[in-house]
Amino acid sequence: MRIPAHSVCTAIRDDIVAGVYERGSRLTEELLARRYGVSRVPVREALRTLEAEGFVVTRRHAGACVAEPTEQEAADLLEMRGLLEPLGASRAAQRRTEAHLKVLRGLVRLGQERAKRGNSDDLRSLGNWFHETLAQSTGSPALTSILAQLRHKIAWMYAVEAPADPVESWTEHGAIVDAVARGDGERARAITALHTERSLAAHRLRFGTGGERTERVRNSQHPVNMPSLRH
Repeated sequence: MRIPAHSVCTAIRDDIVAGVYERGSRLTEELLARRYGVSRVPVREALRTLEAEGFVVTRRHAGACVAEPTEQEAADLLEMRGLLEPLGASRAAQRRTEAHLKVLRGLVRLGQERAKRGNSDDLRSLGNWFHETLAQSTGSPALTSILAQLRHKIAWMYAVEAPADPVESWTEHGAIVDAVARGDGERARAITALHTERSLAAHRLRFGTGGERTERVRNSQHPVNMPSLRH
C-alpha cells in the first residue's frame, strides 16, 4: 500500500516538534524512509513541504536539515499569532456553521469541567482542539492552514506552561464562542486578542542564543506504523 506523502509529512513534523530530530541535524531520505517504512518518494515530497513550512532547510553539501530558527524568528511567530487568531475569530463569527458551534460549545463545556477538577493533561489537548476548530470555522482554507502552521511551529519553539487560572482561561474560550454564535465579529476579535495576549507569559523559549533546547524529547510520540497516523 502506498503511504501518502502528507502522512509522512505529518510524522516527520510531529517528530521535529517533539525533539526527536534536533535543530540542525541532517534528514536523509534513506534513513527517514527506513524509519517510517516507506519509499523515498513520499519522504522527498514531505521534505519539500516541510521546507516550505520552515521546519527544514536544504544546505549545500549536507542536504535536508532541521531548521535552526533564531530567537527573533520565534518571537515573530507569537506576534503573527496575536494578529491572525483575532482575525480568525472575527471571520468565524461570520462564517461558522452550526456543526462548528456544536463542537466548540462541547469543547468549552468539557474544558470548564476539567478546569474545575484541575486536570491539566486533558486541558492541553482540549485547548488545541478548540483552537483548531475555531480556525476551521473561518471558512478560509488559507487562514486555517496558516494558523495550523503557526501552532505547530510555536509548539516546536516554545514550552507552554499551564494557565495559572485554567477556569478563567476556559471562561474566555466560552466568551469567544458566545460572540461567534451571535455573529459579533468585533467582540470575538477583541476577546481573542486579550486571550492570546494573556497567554504570552506562559511561553518559554526552548533554546537560547547557544542553540540549546531547554527540553529534549528523544522518543517519537506516535508509533512508526504509518497507516495509523492521523491525516
